Amino acid sequence: MTGPAGCGKTLAAKSLVNALDRPNFYFNMGATQDPRATLIGNVHFEKSKGTYFSESLFVKAIQTPNAVILLDELTRAHPDAWNILMTVLDQGQRYLRLDEQDGQATINVAEGVCFVSTANIGNEYTATRQLDKALLDRFVIIEMDTLTDDQEHGLLSYMFPSVESEMLKKVSSISFLTRSEAKADNPRIGSGISTRTSVEIAGLLFDGFTIQEAADITIYPQYDNDGGADSERTFVKQIVQKFMDDGSSDDLFDVEDKS
Repeated sequence: MTGPAGCGKTLAAKSLVNALDRPNFYFNMGATQDPRATLIGNVHFEKSKGTYFSESLFVKAIQTPNAVILLDELTRAHPDAWNILMTVLDQGQRYLRLDEQDGQATINVAEGVCFVSTANIGNEYTATRQLDKALLDRFVIIEMDTLTDDQEHGLLSYMFPSVESEMLKKVSSISFLTRSEAKADNPRIGSGISTRTSVEIAGLLFDGFTIQEAADITIYPQYDNDGGADSERTFVKQIVQKFMDDGSSDDLFDVEDKS
């Protein structure tokens, strides 16, 4: 799954995994410091046992029949991780080599195991690497886009059915307006509120916070406060405040006129 940052790739991937009702495993490839230890395992020494090999959770995962394995942030992974995954993901091979030594045992991927991955593809992303074409070809690519306000309202209502629908509508509308502003020809903010942030806000509403309190925690810290009345944070605060004043998004501002 690829798409703009914050469009909900990981959330969608996790929802897919959960909906399949199969054994599942999650690996954040972007947080992997030692690819070999994470995907294969480590050699340890204890005085009572001597030297022994401890296999990784990934080894267990690929040996679990019908497991769904989520590889999150694949473009942030170290190239060594990609090299290890090459044979695992190849339909014609489907095995993991523990070591390059001749005669070393390999571990076959169990029957029915499938892999889901998220990736940020494009020059606008920092701390990411361009995926090797051979690795990319091992996946069916699904391109995602940011949600509309109606789509996000539906998502939030599904995830938090006990939260008042009108409150969730305000959240999705605020988020959508910031995204629209960020895409304008002369935007007053550099980025819009992500679906991830919208879900965090809805979670706070579920816990009893007000939208204003949730915005203080999750939205405002994302925006620059330099410039006073002309700052990004002031502009976003004005959007949120409009919803607090009259409870609607009517005539909040005309995106097309500003564009």
